[in-house]
Amino acid sequence: MADEVILLDFWPSMFGMRTRIALEEKNVNFDYREQDLWNKSPILLEMNPVHKKIPVLIHNGKSVCESLIQIEYIDEVWPSKTPLLPSDPYQRAQSKFWGDFIDKKVYASARLIWGAKGEEHEAGKKEFIEILKTLESELGDKTYFGGETFGYVDIALIGFYSWFEAYEKFGNFSIEPECPKLIAWGKRCVERESVAKSLPDSEKIIKFVPELRKKLGIEIE
Repeated sequence: MADEVILLDFWPSMFGMRTRIALEEKNVNFDYREQDLWNKSPILLEMNPVHKKIPVLIHNGKSVCESLIQIEYIDEVWPSKTPLLPSDPYQRAQSKFWGDFIDKKVYASARLIWGAKGEEHEAGKKEFIEILKTLESELGDKTYFGGETFGYVDIALIGFYSWFEAYEKFGNFSIEPECPKLIAWGKRCVERESVAKSLPDSEKIIKFVPELRKKLGIEIE
């Protein structure tokens, strides 16, 4: 019996992009179901009753929530393809550390760039660049965060790359002069078929931000 794989997702979600990429890397066929986060579907509420958020991975009727957990689950369930996490325990722990760092740091500061104004906006922008510099330092001169192999940390971060142009537009700043190696890394990642298929066009995200502000009741002059 073939696996039934369903992904409940929302197209601009950098967290959902992670799961899409992981599934594509493993060549797993899945049923993508776009969700309306302002009118949540019965299946979303049923499959993620605790957080009621996307992405939700449903495998043979059982749900797996939280994108980083989903990447690990996908790696373990479909091990025959290129591994997403290192087999070495120390390297595996380091990958999880940086995935956790991205989860805890990047989104919160990035949100202030398009969702705040005044001092809060400027503080968010400054913190965002410092976080990216920390990540760039970890990347160093490597092709990917794991060396020559595209994997867990790359998948954790690359969804944010699709938002970079929106951050620059609404933050009135440029990322590349501050983090040239990170931008080069992003361009390499986008050359991968799994990433290219999973990331939305940057212009589409730029057009989406005013709509998102309106839905969230954020007024910025």
